[in-house]
Formats: sequence, structure tokens, C-alpha cells
Amino acid sequence: MSLPKTAKLTIAVLVVALAAGSVYAGFHEEGSGPRQSTDDAYVTADFTRVAPQVAGNVVEVLVEDNQPVRKGQLLARIDDRHYAVAVDAAQAELSTANANLVRARAAIAQQGSEIRRAAAAIDAGAATLKFARSNVARYTDLASDGSATQQDRQQAESQADAAAAHHASDLAALSGAKQQVDVLTAQVAQAQAQVERAKAALAAAQLNLSYTRIVAPIDGIVGQRAVRVGAYTQVGAPLLAIVPLQQAYVEANFRETQLAGMRVGQRVTIAVDMLPGVALQGRVASLAPASSVSFSPIAPDNATGNFTKVVQRLPVKIVIEPGQQAAQQLKVGMSVTPTVTIDRKG
Repeated sequence: MSLPKTAKLTIAVLVVALAAGSVYAGFHEEGSGPRQSTDDAYVTADFTRVAPQVAGNVVEVLVEDNQPVRKGQLLARIDDRHYAVAVDAAQAELSTANANLVRARAAIAQQGSEIRRAAAAIDAGAATLKFARSNVARYTDLASDGSATQQDRQQAESQADAAAAHHASDLAALSGAKQQVDVLTAQVAQAQAQVERAKAALAAAQLNLSYTRIVAPIDGIVGQRAVRVGAYTQVGAPLLAIVPLQQAYVEANFRETQLAGMRVGQRVTIAVDMLPGVALQGRVASLAPASSVSFSPIAPDNATGNFTKVVQRLPVKIVIEPGQQAAQQLKVGMSVTPTVTIDRKG
């Protein structure tokens, strides 16, 4: 049974088309087309995981799942009684350190008075010694001609020796008083250091107290909320995530053969699976420096064993142009199909 002429003609056309397509695919470079598209693309955002910087029991949670929040908004509170007591203790330590500093400075001022008193004692002692030595000379002359007794002369000499000893003691006292200034100055420096250390301890205690109030670091939507009232949270344990949907972008994994003419700034039309018939506009923001597999913990080693060439995919970041109403409906993880318009002039 022979086929109709029309059927034979159709089959012939299909065979020729398939052959032509095979030849075109074999000799035509994929990256030379005016548009490059991929369905290996998803909406993503640089979301932030919120974790406490102090440990404690959660006493209040002020946000719900999927709730919009603003930067600085209070999300949760940790029991702050222990940290408030630490602030009070640090404040008391600072007060003590300040009192010690005042006392050390007062001791230096008092030592100035001691130095002046020692100097005055030296002046008085010098006058007494001068008078005593004059008496020694006078009684020595009187004793030589019999006008005074030897006892009077010896008594004058004894008084002069005593005055000299007192004068030497006054000089030593003045020297000691001056040296004490150095000791007291060191004590003032030590007291000042204690004040600074107490201030730092108070600042640290106040900082820890402030950490009991967990606030939103950025604007966004609450996700992965794991925090609950009454739970004990550890430092660094994620409580929730904040997703900045207003800064969402597309990560598209293009084949390396599609990137020949792709450049930063080129226009992109984005079809969203959830929004049929809607086309968002964007632009190429950056091209990754390496394929995703290059950053895997165990990268493939093609230098050993049998080798099969596999076309790699490289991530391309596509930002969404602002002011598009439909962009507000995007969620992280949505599948999209971006089409990049290749500008050969660039």
C-alpha cells in the first residue's frame, strides 16, 4: 500500500527540516543569538538571619510569621533582670573608682602642704643652728679669758650639735615629702586607670542589657520564625529571618555557551510562572566569576579518569527595575524565565 502524495510530501519536508536543524545546531554558536533565555532561574534576596547576642529566656515576642517589619522595630525581648543587675554592679564599681581617684588627687594636694611645712621647718632649723653656732663661738671666746666656764662652752656646743641634727632631719623630711609626690602621682594614675576600666565594664554591661531587646536590622518580611515565649535562647542561635522582598533579584543559571555576548547593563524581560501574561523588566547586574560547581566542597577533578564534557552553568544576577507593580508579588524561590537582549554594539 503506497502513501498518498500529500503524505509523502509532508514526510519529505519534515526530513529536510530535521536535517537542516541538525546542520544549523552543529555549526551555529548558541551565544550568537540576539536573545538568550533560561528557565533555570529563581527569585532570591539577601535575607538576614536574626540571632541574639546574649543568652536568656524569651519573655515577649512581638511579631508573627510573614509580618512586614521596619528597621529598628522591636521583634522580641529576653529577660533582662540579670543584665540590669550587672549594670547596677558596674555603676557601683565606677562610683568606687571615682571616689578612689578623688582621694588620690586630694592626697597630692595635701602632700603639697607637707612639703611647704617641711620647707618652713628647714628655715626655722637653719636659724636655730645659726644661733647655736654663734653661741659656741661666743662661749669659746669667753671661756678662753675666764669670763665663762668650760661647762657653758660645752653646753653651747651641745645645743649646736642638736640644732644641726634637727636641721639634717628637716632636710631629710623635705626630700621624703618630695619623693612621696611621685608615689602619689602613680596612685592617681592607677586610680584613673581603674576609673576607665570601670567605665568600660559599665559600657559592656549596658550593651549586654540593650541586647535583650532584639530589633530588626533591616526592612523586610519575617520568615522562619522559631522564637517562642518562654524558650531559652543561646547566643548566635537563629530566631527568625527577615527577607527584604523590596530588594529581590533574579539569579539565572545560563549555560556557558550563552554568555559570549552577555554584558552588565543589558535589558532583561522576566516571565514569572505565578504571573502568566506579566513581563517584568530588569537588567543584568553582574556575572559570576565561576560556575556554581567550582564553589562546591568537593569540586570535580577532570584531570583523572574518563572525561565527559558537560556544559557548565554560571549564575547571572539580574536586578528588577523599580516602580513595577507586579514586582511586589514576587516571593523568594519563585521560578522565572529571564530573556536577555544581547546588545552587540557594546
